[in-house]
Amino acid sequence: MTRRRENLWAALVGLLAAGVTLAIAELGALLLAPASSPLLAVGSLVIDLVPAWVKSLVISLFGTDDKAVLLITLAVLVVALAAGIGILEYRRPPFGIAGLVVVGGIATLAVTTRAESTAVWAVPTVAGMVGGVIVLRLAVVALHRWSRDAASAGPVGTGTPAAVSRRGFLTLLVGAAAASAVVGVAARTMNAGTTAVNAVRMALKLPKPAVAAAPIPAGASLAIDGLAPLVTPNKDFYRIDTALQVPVIDPAQWRLRITGMVENEIEIGFDELLALPLVETYVTLMCVSNEVGGSLTGNAKWLGYPIRDLLARAKPAKGADVVLSTSQDGFTATTPLEVLQDTERDSLLAVGMNGEALPLEHGYPVRMVVPGLYGYVSATKWVVELKVSTFAKESAYWTDRGWSAKGPVKTSSRIDVPSFGVSLEPGPVAIAGVAWAQHVGIERVEVRVDNDPWQEATLAEAISADTWRQWFFEWVATSGDHTLEVRATDVTGFTQTEERVDVVPNGAEGWHTIQVRVG
Repeated sequence: MTRRRENLWAALVGLLAAGVTLAIAELGALLLAPASSPLLAVGSLVIDLVPAWVKSLVISLFGTDDKAVLLITLAVLVVALAAGIGILEYRRPPFGIAGLVVVGGIATLAVTTRAESTAVWAVPTVAGMVGGVIVLRLAVVALHRWSRDAASAGPVGTGTPAAVSRRGFLTLLVGAAAASAVVGVAARTMNAGTTAVNAVRMALKLPKPAVAAAPIPAGASLAIDGLAPLVTPNKDFYRIDTALQVPVIDPAQWRLRITGMVENEIEIGFDELLALPLVETYVTLMCVSNEVGGSLTGNAKWLGYPIRDLLARAKPAKGADVVLSTSQDGFTATTPLEVLQDTERDSLLAVGMNGEALPLEHGYPVRMVVPGLYGYVSATKWVVELKVSTFAKESAYWTDRGWSAKGPVKTSSRIDVPSFGVSLEPGPVAIAGVAWAQHVGIERVEVRVDNDPWQEATLAEAISADTWRQWFFEWVATSGDHTLEVRATDVTGFTQTEERVDVVPNGAEGWHTIQVRVG
């Protein structure tokens, strides 16, 4: 057997050992605690550890596909490490086993540092690592035996030592591959749990709001192809969060606690929340990672209970100025207390989105919706605790990574049509898009073509100051290459400036600019 062939078989041994490790660990996690999955825990640890600029870069490049990119990257890394461990154990034992133990130790650390983890969560990963070590060692010994027997002189036949050792090695590999198939069964089991909770969600009949959303004005929606719809369908609503695995929460078990600097600590369940007088309102949400002209924003009709009313029952102490919200998956956000207490702002514990219960990926059963603030300081999904405190004492997931403690949404505008780089025919062309200044309101939108004077666009009616506003401008296009720009002015008189500002630390700024070709 050639050295290259030996290395290929050794790499395959490493891959199968990794498969057995994951199979045992995933099965154990599903039986013990689904959130203790080592692969997902390592992915979450990577999300926590990578610098903020890397996160921003990945989001800007891949948008809502960022988690798929991370999982693919992890899979490639696992394959490379597994193959290397197999070859190392074959050539330089026991360094391959040592490598597997190190990787298993990192995975165990990742699992036991997740939100709400306990020491027991380490058991599936450790058990998987032990199983992987056993398979790795047995398979490497069998491969050495086959290689040694194959090198011995003698006729080839089914009864020769080489044939027997080869058969034993392949039998061991097939058995390891069969064990790895448990991962597929584990995935099906997890999907079954998700399906069960989603079935409860689908069957949930939300109560009618005590305060219904005002009807959308007749002139609020423009019928222009390519323009973002006034209300974003749930399936198209952007999703940016730190949850690699969407939390699956039984609403019957969900509880929200209000703690910290309050006279009365409060705990409330899902049914109790639904029994309260709910408010319905349209609010545009936005991710702070939204680039100029980006799509990480959406407008929806939310149903929920005013956070200020629960805080009033809790009675925050004098000196408190922040609410630290915590998600089921451990994510945290710091929201100014005065914003949540603002009687002119519908900050909600939302249970509904566009007429149905929240989708799982958008925070089911309960999430926060706060008009006028970027999501990283306000839009906590799967929320389970609100801690009243001070900015001096508290920090949160993104503020620990260099982002501003307060994140008011900046006045901005976007061109939806025509698309960047499109070829157009000469003649009338609709330039259209959306503009927003959440909780402030848009006063004016202007369009400029090729550095000509700014011209005012036509604004659609506004739903409210908490939602984006559609606009359009009719341009008579002439042959050639053209540059189109847009800027917005809010009701305070502030007009967007041309200077480009990066999303870090508190949101992007600048005019959205596109190029088109006519003729």
